[in-house]
Amino acid sequence: MGSTEQPGPTENILSHRSFEEVYLLHNSASETISTFIEHIESNYPISVFPMFAQVTDPTHFESIYNALDTVLADIKHKQPKAKVTLQITSGTSSMTAVSILLGKAKYGTQFIQASKEQGVAEPDIPFEIAADYLPTSDNNEMGSLLKLFVGEAPDTAKFDDIFTQSDEMHLLKQKAAIIAKREVPVLIYGETGTGKELFANAIHNSSARSDKPMLTLNCGAIPQELIDTTLFGHIKGAFTGAVSNQDGYFKRADGGTLFLDEFGELPLDSQVRLLRVLQQGTYTPVGSTSEKQVDVRIIAATNKDLPTLISQGRFREDLFYRVAIGVIHLPPLRERTGDLIYIAKALLERINLDGNLDADYKHKKLSASAINIMLNHNWPGNVRELQATLLRATLWQPTEIINEDDIKNALIKHPVKKADILSKDVSQGIDINELIGELAQHYFTKALEYSHGNKTKAASLLGLKNYQTLNNWIEKYDIN
Repeated sequence: MGSTEQPGPTENILSHRSFEEVYLLHNSASETISTFIEHIESNYPISVFPMFAQVTDPTHFESIYNALDTVLADIKHKQPKAKVTLQITSGTSSMTAVSILLGKAKYGTQFIQASKEQGVAEPDIPFEIAADYLPTSDNNEMGSLLKLFVGEAPDTAKFDDIFTQSDEMHLLKQKAAIIAKREVPVLIYGETGTGKELFANAIHNSSARSDKPMLTLNCGAIPQELIDTTLFGHIKGAFTGAVSNQDGYFKRADGGTLFLDEFGELPLDSQVRLLRVLQQGTYTPVGSTSEKQVDVRIIAATNKDLPTLISQGRFREDLFYRVAIGVIHLPPLRERTGDLIYIAKALLERINLDGNLDADYKHKKLSASAINIMLNHNWPGNVRELQATLLRATLWQPTEIINEDDIKNALIKHPVKKADILSKDVSQGIDINELIGELAQHYFTKALEYSHGNKTKAASLLGLKNYQTLNNWIEKYDIN
């Protein structure tokens, strides 16, 4: 740390570089740390956050690794877009080695050091670290992992087959296991490719209905005119082509479970009839006048925002509350802490196995720079996108290492959809001036168009005092 009389590396760096925050790992007495922080904050425009590290031996790699990894993970979780710089001058050689390993291979940090001979500098660390040190699973876990994340949801799946390293996903597994034991409808929602069908299978297979059938129906894949007969069946002669009686999904799933995928795609008319089945346990086949009794548990899944659809009159509120009893929200891959690279390694292993058919194929490994690109991508297509990206990267890279450019070139560029100006995530930080500028750009342009360029009239339309005030806004926010 240094002292107030003779500045140490940290203070030397702060005198030459600007940072927004400083996280200070230490195992010193609180009084010593407080004095140092007070000195730094009184001399530099920066906030210092002390982080106590339980490191009894400054050469013990494991304790150093655990302490630094915990802090870096916390910073990245709170500020995922922050650029982190590690100071590698202070401490033991073990601390420097661990800092470079974690910073280079896992967190994509920058580095800085200070010395009397060379002053403050950002060292060039030119080598790549292949991702072999990351944890791997045994064969059974790997099989479960692949089935989960490439969309293969086995009928026999139970909660042990939902493989994850994310604490949030483990908690969701526990919640789903509790729901499985209760005879209540279930609503699973989340983005495409997040494992909704696997959770549905696990809930059914862990329930008292596990010895009965579970049928899956994709509500978005059925023509609207066939939904009723698909769900409830029909009798002979009910419509042209109905040459015999036909059982629907409810009849065939009697005593078991019906998984309604893409639940939000059901048209309103069919929602009314579905609600009746859930309320009364009866349905009427198309063309029939006699009711049928049925005992079916409903598990529904959707990637739609059902409350929004309700407010738009596109989904029935009473049906939503009837189904949304046991609710499971599956987070996207980008929010599953610890899962992304683990899954990527699993998928890459399978791609390598498939590559054995080509005698010239070389088994691929991910470089640290490639991992950093992947960690900073949102993966809107979740694991399906991840798998396709890795496959494209392996097709064009003849060597063993998949690098940063390979991943960049393999990614499909998605058009950016601007979030509603009132729906920004403040927890991730926002630029209020930028938002005001967007708002001003939109309405000032409209007002000037409406007034045919008359700034006095445009100012009046916008509630401004005069055209000079309008000019000030135009100049401040660079409005075209």
